[in-house]
Amino acid sequence: QVQLVESGGGLVQAGGSLRLSCAASGLTFSRYTMGWFRQAPGKEREFVAAISRSGGSTYYADSVKGRFTISRDNAKNTMYLQMNSLKPENTAVYYCAAKNTYYDSDYYLPRQTNDYEYWGQGTQVTVSS
Repeated sequence: QVQLVESGGGLVQAGGSLRLSCAASGLTFSRYTMGWFRQAPGKEREFVAAISRSGGSTYYADSVKGRFTISRDNAKNTMYLQMNSLKPENTAVYYCAAKNTYYDSDYYLPRQTNDYEYWGQGTQVTVSS
């Protein structure tokens, strides 16, 4: 079965960096657009970033643009999120998600939670002030 496993979360001071990873199995990774979402306590899950099947197209939420970088290694079935200049408001559980877009344009980068078919269990990121 499909599994998405996030790792790399933790506690970091404001201004610091973290690199999240999402390891995928049970699917043909290169056929899937991948996304990162996050959910803070008491808030709805929100879009962070998405990357196309090839990795050639990316899209970011305005709140993270210029600080976060999404990437993927199709040979390793893994997606990453490099997070720099972290702020306390970035504290949340971060989830990776996958959507099969094999028959769609490589430029299609969905941003809604209900667009994605598979989800990981999440990894906690806590940014202290």
